[in-house]
Amino acid sequence: MRVEYSFGIENVEVPYFSVESAEGPEKLFRLATLVMNVLEIKPRVDVIFHSPNVADLPKKIAAFEQILNSAPRPSPVKIEQGEDGSLGNSYYRWVSLRSGS
Repeated sequence: MRVEYSFGIENVEVPYFSVESAEGPEKLFRLATLVMNVLEIKPRVDVIFHSPNVADLPKKIAAFEQILNSAPRPSPVKIEQGEDGSLGNSYYRWVSLRSGS
């Protein structure tokens, strides 16, 4: 499902994004660049990773963290893993990212 909307990110206190963990690495690269751009203007971004396979979550989150930590930034991105949960056959984990500056 694709949802398009038009409102400024300045109108959102904490931007939230979602990613299906079963998708390939290209999705993680796109998400990482989006998060890095948003962290230039917002102090925090939250991402919810979700997957029908609970074992995918830690692997994809670790790969996402590796991509973020490879960015040439004066201060690293601070990453905090949040709550795990499940709804039926879908598992999820929240991750908060904060600008290191």
